[in-house]
Amino acid sequence: MSITVTHVHAVEILDSRSRPTLAVTLDTDTDLHVRAGVPAGASTGTREAVELRDGDPKRYSGQGVLKAAESVNGEIRERLTGRTFGTLAELDQALIELDGTENKSRLGANAIVGVSIAAARALAETDGAPLWQSFVGEVGQPRLPVPHFNVINGGVHAVNELDFQEFMIAPIGAPNMAEAVRAGSEVYGALRKLLRERGLSVGLGDEGGFAPEITQPEDALDLLVEAITAAGYTPGREGIAIAMDPASSEFYRDGSYHVAGQAFTSEEMIERYAQIIDRYPVWLLEDGLAESDWDGWQKLTARLGETVELVGDDIFCTNPKIIAEAIQKHVGNASLIKVNQIGTVTETLEAMRVARDGGYAQFVSHRSGETEDSFIADLTVGSGAGHLKTGAPARGERVAKYNRLIEIADTVELPYGLK
Repeated sequence: MSITVTHVHAVEILDSRSRPTLAVTLDTDTDLHVRAGVPAGASTGTREAVELRDGDPKRYSGQGVLKAAESVNGEIRERLTGRTFGTLAELDQALIELDGTENKSRLGANAIVGVSIAAARALAETDGAPLWQSFVGEVGQPRLPVPHFNVINGGVHAVNELDFQEFMIAPIGAPNMAEAVRAGSEVYGALRKLLRERGLSVGLGDEGGFAPEITQPEDALDLLVEAITAAGYTPGREGIAIAMDPASSEFYRDGSYHVAGQAFTSEEMIERYAQIIDRYPVWLLEDGLAESDWDGWQKLTARLGETVELVGDDIFCTNPKIIAEAIQKHVGNASLIKVNQIGTVTETLEAMRVARDGGYAQFVSHRSGETEDSFIADLTVGSGAGHLKTGAPARGERVAKYNRLIEIADTVELPYGLK
């Protein structure tokens, strides 16, 4: 079925970090009214689609998004109002052509992605189907994903001295979604208790994980193994595995990686990762090397690609062209998927298709600046991506996605797991 757009509107709201973002609403001629909250990143790749920010130091330290709102309420509204679209791809193409830039910098990727998400929701509701069903067959068959809970925060997501950005727990061995979420919550609670007993902070980072004053990644991993065990689970792929996102572009300077006051070459970082993976139940490593270190990534993939999932985030930017290049060069074996990183839902699905066709896994992700919008939960289920990260099992904007997964699991019988 198609939709005829009668109105589009954007307003500046706050994201989960108390920074401005957009809420976009879209109306159709059938009196349908849908809404989308736009996520915003902190750790960003240089080739991401560009958010439009106001740059006015008198408002939100220059981070306001009134210009992006005006893009929606002006040019985008004028282009879409009164037009009928039979598919999301048609509408997204109209947005891409209207912007006219390679990186969506004229109208703003934050403006464009909000309209795209709202339109996806409108098309699904017009068809009378749950949102996740609209993605079935676009990439793969539907599946309930393994949630990856970011329970220790560092890097740009926290104010501690821990350079590695994310330490996640992944209940790969859970029998279903409800038990996976329960496991994440129980380990999170055990970790809080453990941190208190050690006299470490239980303050939270941007994504709801704890931000203790530790410096070495091995210290974080020791805490996770102990918390998993204390909660009554088995560390490892048969129970609860660990995933890491060092976000290494953030500590890559002058050709070296700077971790806890020490400088490492690419080869030395690869060796450190190898030692970590040998010692701890780490199953996934995201952005282990910097976005510009393609030679290092090739070496990393050759060394560890048969052992763990190596996810490209900053280096790939959910960009189909870059992912295709990475596949050709044997860089990584999985792509992180962030809708606002490329700018439209259609391009996101294309990035997932390119990854799948090249034998690469797809790991769907939130951003550090989130809203209560649970769109990515439906996207992950319908596409069959197999795994999703959206922060800790705490804070409303993170829990909204996990709760949506539970709701879907309660209404339809789908397989759970990575494959």
